[in-house]
Amino acid sequence: MIVITIFALAAAAVVLVMPDPRGRIRGDAERFAARARAAHDAAIMTARPVSVWVAPGGYGFDERTGGRWVALGEKSMRVAQWGNGIQAVSSSAAGRDRVVFDPTGMADRPLTVELRREGQSVRVSIGVNGTVQIRG
Repeated sequence: MIVITIFALAAAAVVLVMPDPRGRIRGDAERFAARARAAHDAAIMTARPVSVWVAPGGYGFDERTGGRWVALGEKSMRVAQWGNGIQAVSSSAAGRDRVVFDPTGMADRPLTVELRREGQSVRVSIGVNGTVQIRG
C-alpha cells in the first residue's frame, strides 16, 4: 500500500511539472513584446512610421510607404498566429487594432493586449512613449 502511495505521489508531481504541449502563454507574450520592440526600433532606424496590428487570431507589422501600409518583408516581422488555444483581446475590443510608431519611436496611442487561455492571462502593454511591458 505504501509503494502505491509513493508511485501516485510521484506521478502527480510529474504531471504538475510537465510543460504544456501547446506552449506557455507567457512565451507568446514575450515573442509578441520582443517583436513590438523591434517594430519600435525599425521606425526609428528607417525614419518611417511602422505599425503593429493585433487581431484575435494573430498579429503583424506594416510600414508606411508611398501613402499606404505595406507588410514588412523581414522574416522576423511577418504575420504570426497566436499559440494553440490563445485568444487575444485588445484594449479597444475592436476586431483588429493598430498602434503606429513614428520615426521618433513614439506611439500614436497606448494599447494593451491580453492573451487568454483556459483561465490563464498575460497582458502586453505598449505605451505612448514606445515602451513595451509584460504583466501577469
